[in-house]
Amino acid sequence: MSDRLLSVGLDVGTTSTQLVVSELTVENRAGSFAVPELAIEDRKILYQSPVYFTPLVDESRVDGEKIREIVAREYEKAGLEREMVDTGAIIITGETSRKKNAKAVLAALSDYAGDFVVATAGPDLESVLAAKGSGAVAFSEKTGKTVLHMDIGGGTSNLALIRDGKIVKTGCLNVGGRLIKFERDGEVTYVSPVLKGLCSLKAGDRVEEGQLEAVAEVLTQALEMAAGLRERTKLLEKLWTEEIGHPSVSFADSSPQGEMVVLSFSGGVAECIGKGVPWREFGDMGPVLGRVIRESRLCRGQYRIGSDAIRATVIGAGSHSAQLSGSTVFCQNVALPMKNLPVVFPDGDVPLGEAIGRAAARQDEIPVIALPGIGSPSYAQVKEMAEEIAGAGVEPILLCLEQDMAKALGQALAVRLGRDARILCIDRVKLTGEVYLDVGRPLGPALPVVVKTIIFAGERIAAPVTSVAGSQ
Repeated sequence: MSDRLLSVGLDVGTTSTQLVVSELTVENRAGSFAVPELAIEDRKILYQSPVYFTPLVDESRVDGEKIREIVAREYEKAGLEREMVDTGAIIITGETSRKKNAKAVLAALSDYAGDFVVATAGPDLESVLAAKGSGAVAFSEKTGKTVLHMDIGGGTSNLALIRDGKIVKTGCLNVGGRLIKFERDGEVTYVSPVLKGLCSLKAGDRVEEGQLEAVAEVLTQALEMAAGLRERTKLLEKLWTEEIGHPSVSFADSSPQGEMVVLSFSGGVAECIGKGVPWREFGDMGPVLGRVIRESRLCRGQYRIGSDAIRATVIGAGSHSAQLSGSTVFCQNVALPMKNLPVVFPDGDVPLGEAIGRAAARQDEIPVIALPGIGSPSYAQVKEMAEEIAGAGVEPILLCLEQDMAKALGQALAVRLGRDARILCIDRVKLTGEVYLDVGRPLGPALPVVVKTIIFAGERIAAPVTSVAGSQ
């Protein structure tokens, strides 16, 4: 049995804002009396908006009302009424997610959002979105090649190292096409603070193409350093964003010696690589940066440009459906319902407590920690697991386990953290991919759980599922 969902995706980025309308075909692969196993079997793009410059009140504030006007206009052009839309996602990315009023943007769009996934994507999540949305992950999975993907936008470049279709490392540099902006006559209107010490230009100056080229060459050198194609200097550390670790190890250091790495590009600047775009075309340094990248070491080996590169992080949908969860859950001092909680998967190669702390620190919002759990655990195993999780220093603790052990683990955590601790443990829910959770108010002894996923163009990703977490 299949169903069709009408989905809207909206990406509000540093430079551009764009909207996509898609039709998703959802099929249940399970039998009539089994737990539903829903998957997106087809995704057809019905409408794509023009690419708008993201409207700003000033350099630190996004204009939420103008973004709302864009959405209203595009709904009308697409022939959409709000009640026709089943699902979707609004993702605020790049420097826009760090503007002072990103929450005001979400508030302005609240009546359009409904059950949409709504998230401000920090650099780690944006690296993942771009790598998947550009097709770089699918390319790596299909060919078996290791790929270093660079999504070069207006304010930042989000990096992802992909091996066998799995993202193994992410990073972010303050390298982008709108770090310098100017009028058609060449008068500079904006120079990003991140260029301090790297550029003598200031607002009011008249800029020439050669001056932009000199800055672009410096920025490109930083990208080459991150890729291990140039000896590292303090420039890499200067341009590395603080939110996503320290550039002490380049992406090349994460690859076995001699491994061939394919470079992959997306983002607005990628649209300018090798296309000869006039340098004044967009009133920023993007065309010049694209040309310099094409002539650099980054493009001397095998490289690829993502399909429809500027739309790499546009979201197809945050869709949702249903399955049944385990027989026991634990909930203490957590106010329900909760919506659009990002799910993180701790690194299994480091101690559990440390991995949880790292994973949670990368999120702007309270995350749900996804863990496999232990089948038929002993008391000693539950105790050890609870001690590691309690030591992570995360508050509140929101856990989603595959194995049926939520109540025992929740009780063990409560003993160690006290009656005032906020703890939620649910189980028998298997999570994959970039997903978000809604946890509803109790229905009798159970908690309804909606698992939402993000769908990308050209990919088939398991659909989100609505689960019922069992007795408390």
